[in-house]
Amino acid sequence: MAEFYLVRHGQASFGKADYDQLSELGYQQSEWLGEYFAERNIKFDGVIRGAMKRHHQTAESICKAMQADTPHEIDEGLNEFDFESVVRAYLADNPAHTPAKQATPAEYYRLLKNAMHSWSNEQLDSSLISETWQDFSARVENTLQHVCQRRPEKPLLLVSSGGAMSVMMGHVLGLSIESIINLNMQTKNASFSHFYFNRDKVTVNSFNSIPHLDRPSRLHAVTYS
Repeated sequence: MAEFYLVRHGQASFGKADYDQLSELGYQQSEWLGEYFAERNIKFDGVIRGAMKRHHQTAESICKAMQADTPHEIDEGLNEFDFESVVRAYLADNPAHTPAKQATPAEYYRLLKNAMHSWSNEQLDSSLISETWQDFSARVENTLQHVCQRRPEKPLLLVSSGGAMSVMMGHVLGLSIESIINLNMQTKNASFSHFYFNRDKVTVNSFNSIPHLDRPSRLHAVTYS
């Protein structure tokens, strides 16, 4: 069977004016992942990434660390949903849940989880969001189907975001929306999930793996934002 590795981008710029940029740590996480792939002699037939800057920066950092000139292509099905518009729409209906200016990441994650539940249940004002949950889920599934039509000689590297990755996992495993949202909250930066596939089925081999960070000197680098 063919294989693909689905990677979440490195740590982005949470709390900054432009979230869609890797932080210094995000670049380091991505480079360490590339070094891990090189150490394991894992070589990729191609890179398929979302169109966001953090996807591009992560993919480039991985390939640079691998010293690999692997061809890249963009698939917008791997883009993250517009979580900022989903949260704004949720707060328009639930202003009492507006976080304080100095809210912690944990408080923001709780807000995002509540907003995603309302979004997936079609409880948000559609004029305030850029796509429905159903449209988001369908575009991720469409990308998965296109990937599974390929016959690469070596594994493919897919670079995406936590929400899209969790939805893809949900399609493969037949998970509930509740489980998909929970996976989204658990997906670590620069983690990878490993899949085998052919035209008939997709099999999950691992989820949310971080062997490149799972060592005493790098535990500070395990992040979720």
